[in-house]
Amino acid sequence: MIRLVAALIALLSLVPAASAQDKPPAKAVLLLNWYVYSEHAPFFLGLERGYFAEEGIDLQIQEGRGSVPTVQAVAGGSADFGYADVASMIKAAAQGAPVVTTGVLLQKSPMALIGLAERNIHSPADMRGKTVALTPGDSLSLVWPLLLKKMGLKEDELTIVSGDPQTKLNAVINGRADLMLGYLNDQNLRIEKATGKPVTVIPFSDFGVNLISSCIVVNKDMLAKNPELARHFMKAAARAVQATEKDPEAAVDALLKAYPKAGERKLLLDGLKLTLPLYHTEETKSLPPFQVSPANFASSVSVLVEYAGVNKSAADHPQDFYALQYLPK
Repeated sequence: MIRLVAALIALLSLVPAASAQDKPPAKAVLLLNWYVYSEHAPFFLGLERGYFAEEGIDLQIQEGRGSVPTVQAVAGGSADFGYADVASMIKAAAQGAPVVTTGVLLQKSPMALIGLAERNIHSPADMRGKTVALTPGDSLSLVWPLLLKKMGLKEDELTIVSGDPQTKLNAVINGRADLMLGYLNDQNLRIEKATGKPVTVIPFSDFGVNLISSCIVVNKDMLAKNPELARHFMKAAARAVQATEKDPEAAVDALLKAYPKAGERKLLLDGLKLTLPLYHTEETKSLPPFQVSPANFASSVSVLVEYAGVNKSAADHPQDFYALQYLPK
């Protein structure tokens, strides 16, 4: 009997222990904030190189139609992960949506005033009497009142053209607007390509408006039920971002392989290269991707409380809006 038990133990020792890769991959959906463009390239690089698969995740990346709908989808459970603007996430969470961020990718704001250089708008004083195109309700418009205050302007000193993102882009291209609210890693490149003319970019951060931006949004219930899914996702996502920093061309190629109609390679690569410096601040430059500093997050919450209608109590507990413990160490 002793020999039989010993033989069984020896036999079992030859059987490899089950690993994460042995289990059926967990299906998960990442819903983006908009149609696929350069900012999304790291996720496609991670997908192509198998980073998510190695973490046991069968990931599907879906295009979005704005940060607000993406946050709503995550809150409602129709998407496992969202890539959306922090301002939209905080506003929804402060109103009771069960969402939180597990990491902030763009820690410097890409928000900017964008227009043709021929309009000679380079300072706040130059904007008086000009026409500005914006999309009501989007993340840019949420902080627009703060920007006006910093510039010493009132909205009635400007002419506002409202429309969806494509409408405001066309308004600048066709000369119906002097400026638009946009992102310095995307719309400026599109305007320059469409017109063949130099473009002026005035970052919001030049006027003291430097909100943290795009982040990963998750449902609190999902975190409670399946924390390991979040942990594995963030590990793969952080690895993908680091690979993108080293090889942005490979990231753009992966994006185009998945979405050939996303745009011209050069335009996408230029946009990604403008995005890379937004991944870190001085406080986080030595840390892995997505590791936002508590002070930077708290500052952004305070701005949203003062200018975007977020409940005042949010400023007392900014830590309630993020859960960085799921990030790789």
